[in-house]
Amino acid sequence: MHGSPHVVGDVMTRSVVAVGRDASFKEVVTTMEEWKVSALPVLEGEGRVVGVVSEADLLPKEEYRDSAPSRHEQMRRLPDLGKAGATTADELMSAPAVCVHADATLAQAARAMARRHVKRLPVIDGEGMLCGIVSRGDLLKVFLRPDGEIAEEVGREIVAYLFPGEPPPVRVRVEEGVVHFSGPPGDLSLLPVASRFARAVEGVVDAVWDP
Repeated sequence: MHGSPHVVGDVMTRSVVAVGRDASFKEVVTTMEEWKVSALPVLEGEGRVVGVVSEADLLPKEEYRDSAPSRHEQMRRLPDLGKAGATTADELMSAPAVCVHADATLAQAARAMARRHVKRLPVIDGEGMLCGIVSRGDLLKVFLRPDGEIAEEVGREIVAYLFPGEPPPVRVRVEEGVVHFSGPPGDLSLLPVASRFARAVEGVVDAVWDP
């Protein structure tokens, strides 16, 4: 089976706004506002990603503007206190950046986002150079696949493989991303196998067997 999975390069945004290490606090805020983004990759040299600065990295400056934290809070939030006094992207950024390669699967990118609690990932090439960015919204694009396209892949890659025949004894239709199998499967042990394979196809919401 080779129709899935899609990879990050299929859905990533290739035109990416970024800043250099020496970008000022105000330049970072202005760039975020101008481009309507909540985080920016930080680059050095010819475009190597060295960190990411997000709205969360900027907020401590406002949070501690008019009040001094208690000693206990100072100890607990030393990184935030450091960022409250930051004036450049180099001082603000979270580093090293959590990145992903263009040939990573969407599942791998989703797991990286979940583990690191981030909403987007810079996409880099083999030399660590920025080539795109992928967001949570990009990963959900697979659920926009037409039902007919999903049905064609499931029929070609799963039904023809598990239930060979002409015509195949098992039929498949897709409605709103849900794969519906019907027909006599012959070997009942293949029912859960077919369902598991179908759920792994990108764009599939669920897989069921109709009576």
